[in-house]
Amino acid sequence: MKKKNWLFAAMAVILLLVVIIIFSGSKSETTQITTKVMKGPFEVLVYSSGQLESENSDHVYIPEKLKDRQTRISSLTITDIVEEGTFVDSGDYVATLDHQAVQEQLKDAEDELEKTLSEYNDSKIDSNLTLSNERDQIINAQLDVEERKIAVDESIYESPSEQKKVRMDYDKAVRKLAQSKQAYELKTQQEINKVNRKFITYKQVKARVDALEELMDQLIIYSPKAGIISYHQYEWGGTVETGSRVSQYSPIIATFPNMDNLVTKTFINEIDIALIKPGQKVRIGIDAFPDKTLTGEVATVANMGQLMPKSDAKVFEVKIKVNGSDPDLKPAMTTSNTIQASYIEDATYVPIEAVFSNDSLSYVFLNDSKTKQIIEPGEANENYVVVSQGLEEGQEIQLLEPENAADYKLSGFEIYADMKRKASEKAAEEAAKKKEQKEEKAPELPEGMTLPPGVTITSAS
Repeated sequence: MKKKNWLFAAMAVILLLVVIIIFSGSKSETTQITTKVMKGPFEVLVYSSGQLESENSDHVYIPEKLKDRQTRISSLTITDIVEEGTFVDSGDYVATLDHQAVQEQLKDAEDELEKTLSEYNDSKIDSNLTLSNERDQIINAQLDVEERKIAVDESIYESPSEQKKVRMDYDKAVRKLAQSKQAYELKTQQEINKVNRKFITYKQVKARVDALEELMDQLIIYSPKAGIISYHQYEWGGTVETGSRVSQYSPIIATFPNMDNLVTKTFINEIDIALIKPGQKVRIGIDAFPDKTLTGEVATVANMGQLMPKSDAKVFEVKIKVNGSDPDLKPAMTTSNTIQASYIEDATYVPIEAVFSNDSLSYVFLNDSKTKQIIEPGEANENYVVVSQGLEEGQEIQLLEPENAADYKLSGFEIYADMKRKASEKAAEEAAKKKEQKEEKAPELPEGMTLPPGVTITSAS
């Protein structure tokens, strides 16, 4: 029993020694992963998905009467539209807009027209009654003047005081007659204005009824030309189809694409948009035809970004002109675009993981010596970075920072000095260019005029 216990104890001691040796050995060993500096063609590529559309298309638009402000209809729903890809001839049926919405507006307008017509007729009757009363008052005032005139003529046999009283009554009657005539003129103009206002309101409602009736006759949309119908693509995504709303601000119902002039519209995120410029070459893949690869070039780059729907990401619209044509291509097909943002025929480059930085320095660890080599990094893609100075093709460098990195000696300070010189020269060149542009914009002094010493004129901008 004692021998058995001693045997187990000895085995435990041996196992413990083995573990200690293994772990102590693993600490002292360092695995170095190296790579070689490469040289050759270098590309900076930007990837995106897009959608084919015709560069020059004819459109089927909403009825012109829908743009008329008198209808007071801002938008209408498409209740029916022919299937996308349908060939239509000139004058063929394309779509129907919501009749019920217009019918409801027309019914309300007709009710309002009946009301305003009644008010207009009532206003004419009221005006006639009012002016008739005013004319009666003038007649009564005239009779009163005549009566007072007779009293004045007969008062010559009365006392002076009675004559004066009769004369005063006559003068009052004359003034009242004049006032009645003036009031009649004012009242006549007032009643004319009142009737005119009612008539104008009636005319406005009548014009709206007429416009809505015209619109009712235009709600069935016919094709203006022969061609294949394509659903219009909204700028913000999606298509115009049954259930979509159209208005004067979104007037296109359908499109006749020109398949000989295609572009693919894509959106580039704000991080990569600085790399994209018109004229750059593009390889275009068609998702529906994996074996097809087309070429193209960047045609336009939007100056303003926009938010993607249901996202906080900001993107910029880019249109890519497709070279040539293909009978298999159709609008709205999805494309996979590879934009060549930059190309260097003969570049020296290394993996991004091999480049380290410290403040304003970029460097790599050379594998054949304890050296941290300063480099001048250039353009980069998702995997590699160009090295303008500091390395040569075939040199072996480390991908991981060594544990004893502090023991490595920094080399290549002349490269750092050259980089600083270049940066200083570039800054001076940009400052000189800005100064030159500013001087070109500065106003010129009139001939013969001079400024006092130390005074200068600069552009307000």
